[in-house]
Order: sequence, then C-alpha cells, then structure tokens
Amino acid sequence: MKLSPETMQELSMLSFFNQSTFQQGIKVHSHEASEEDVAATKRLFDKGMITQDDGGYLTSLGKDAVEKLQDLLLMLK
Repeated sequence: MKLSPETMQELSMLSFFNQSTFQQGIKVHSHEASEEDVAATKRLFDKGMITQDDGGYLTSLGKDAVEKLQDLLLMLK
C-alpha cells in the first residue's frame, strides 16, 4: 500500500493533537497555515475525525485514529 501525499498530510495534522489529553484542540488559520495543512484539516473534518473544518477537537473516530497513529509511530522508532 502506498500512501498518497494527501493521506500523509492528514496524518501529519492528526499528529498535532495531544494524545495525553483530548481536551486540547487545534486551530488551523488559513492566513498562517500552508494550503496543504488547510486542505488536510478540511478533509479530516469531512471524514468526521475533527469537530470543525479549521481544527477544533477530535471526535471519537479521530481519537481512535490518533491513538493508532501514536502506536504506529512508537513501533517505527
């Protein structure tokens, strides 16, 4: 399986969420963030992983994704 640049960007954006507390969100400002970050954040919202199209908090699906991402990153170290 090959990961697309879009998927890699979405994984990157998910990695900004703090796994130790899901009560912290992120905000992706279109005037400060890259176009790729803004687009990836919107896709995560469209997929139901975050609460707002410019960041917000993780949904339960997003929490599951971040937990799995963190596990994978630990395995690769």
